[in-house]
Amino acid sequence: MTNNVQTKAKEQLTNEEIAEKYNNGRKVIDFVGHKKIFFGISIAIILIGIVCNFIFGTTLDIQFSGGATLKFSYVGDLDQNELYDFIQDKTTDRITTSFSSDLMGSTGNNVSVQFSGNDAIATDIQQSLEKDLQEEYPDNEFTVLESSSVDASMGVKFLLKCLSAVAIASILMVLYVTIRFKKIGGLSAGVMALVALFHVVAMIYFMYVIFRMPIDSNFIAVVLMILGYSLNDTIVIYDRVREERKLLGRRATVAQSFNLSCTKSLKRTIMTSVTTLSAIIVVYVVAVVYNISSVKGFALPMMIGLISGCYSSVCIAGALWVMWQNRKAAKRAAAKAAKAK
Repeated sequence: MTNNVQTKAKEQLTNEEIAEKYNNGRKVIDFVGHKKIFFGISIAIILIGIVCNFIFGTTLDIQFSGGATLKFSYVGDLDQNELYDFIQDKTTDRITTSFSSDLMGSTGNNVSVQFSGNDAIATDIQQSLEKDLQEEYPDNEFTVLESSSVDASMGVKFLLKCLSAVAIASILMVLYVTIRFKKIGGLSAGVMALVALFHVVAMIYFMYVIFRMPIDSNFIAVVLMILGYSLNDTIVIYDRVREERKLLGRRATVAQSFNLSCTKSLKRTIMTSVTTLSAIIVVYVVAVVYNISSVKGFALPMMIGLISGCYSSVCIAGALWVMWQNRKAAKRAAAKAAKAK
């Protein structure tokens, strides 16, 4: 019995041996060993987000909350914060404003004023606000371009449909990971991938809260895109883990297998993320230069989502999966010990 234990101990590879034999002598990064740091960073950001959520609250775009929108055109430059305060003083409804520029040059600069509520804006109110703006900013030539309204009940239905799309996508992703990676604990891999995806969604949501951005259709689009992008990174790592587990067998622990797999795929993950991030940064810079608020509202969350998605795949999903596997192994060992008695 003692000889068997000693033989198994000799077969167990050390971190140095794994690095030398299976990583071309390069150091294997201990991702699992630093999980407390990674978890601590995530918890700290989430706590900051929760505090900001209590302070600032969550603002829903009229697409979800219902309300009305007035779009004005104007020429020249003006202080956007000052304009917001001026319009807010003229109404009892809570408003949000977004600014953009007509790149074709037909209407110049535009400002969209969104009024919360469930009623369309009466013609006399539109004319009164337009007159007030023309009197306050005579050199900017304010003109009403269009008016639209969204019923609150329709906004809620739209929000529920969007959330349903996110939920269905998440469930299908978990099922796919569970089926594809049966050999490395299927369900545990799928569930931990889902936890990492929720982590990404939380980061995007808190970004909206901290930057005081209204949650609109861009939020749903960004979440769906980042869910797929982040899951792809996670699948690449899981696929590498499956191959390394075949190669190493029981000579390496689950943590060692994951660390080796993640180290080998890290360059690919970073390069893919940096390439995509570079393209989104260019889009964001163009949106800032031309003051296209709708594009800025998409590009900024995408940048945060790409970074947090890469971080979640490498530092969160894998560490949680290793913890699950170790817990299962401990339960099996305890059950065997109980039977032996």
